[in-house]
Amino acid sequence: MNKADLIAFEEDIAHLFEQGKIKAPVHLHGGNEEDLIEIFKYIGEDDWVFSTHRSHYHALLKGIPSELVKKEILKGNSICLNFPRYNFYTSAIVGGIIPIALGVASADIKAWVFVGDMAIETGIAHECIKYAHSYSLPIKFVVEDNGFSVDTPTHDIWSYSYTRKFPHQGVGSYVIF
Repeated sequence: MNKADLIAFEEDIAHLFEQGKIKAPVHLHGGNEEDLIEIFKYIGEDDWVFSTHRSHYHALLKGIPSELVKKEILKGNSICLNFPRYNFYTSAIVGGIIPIALGVASADIKAWVFVGDMAIETGIAHECIKYAHSYSLPIKFVVEDNGFSVDTPTHDIWSYSYTRKFPHQGVGSYVIF
């Protein structure tokens, strides 16, 4: 699958959606084809891939036949493509796939998890990354940063100002019991 194939697939899906042939949400890729093609050169057939609601390119690059991916999209499963035969799973829940991927990696199975720039800012992402690092698990985290969380620029969401009165734990000074 090359860049032109990926783009043509998404354009076909967009056209089908515009015609009303897909009666469910679709989230299309676009613009990062070459980067993903390069990443998928390192993903083996037996590796597990975990993705987000925007997973068409990931499924195709994992080797899932395009007609099978298209069939699932036409059935309304664009945002939750799952193909156990190909070790490919997705979740439309922001960050929801990350702990599942971590669990698979805990069984010493090579896992790749794709997340967006909003999901990587969540607590579950940080906890899973720390856990994976601490136990040297066979998992790779790939962040696809398009600068948006849905339609809001990600920096607008995370650039709030908050001053804590107390630290995360305790009161800010040592207490001897």
